[in-house]
Amino acid sequence: MALRKTVGTPFGVDIVDAYHRVEGLSLDNKAQITFWVRAYKDAVSTVAAGSVNYTCAYDMSATNPLAQAYEFAKLQPEFAGAIDV
Repeated sequence: MALRKTVGTPFGVDIVDAYHRVEGLSLDNKAQITFWVRAYKDAVSTVAAGSVNYTCAYDMSATNPLAQAYEFAKLQPEFAGAIDV
């Protein structure tokens, strides 16, 4: 599970079709999810080109926390138009 979207780095370089992966996910009191979305050049890269931290509500009766994190990230303006991978 990942998102694909072009991202600009702080150094002024665009990474076309960067691979965005949810990482560092944690559940806080079963009420909210805290996680990072990190951007990589591709699915096998290990050095992140950028990252964004989010916190969102967690619904215990819905899909798993990882899926909820991806769904929340896709609703954010910086991921508008991102493609599920």
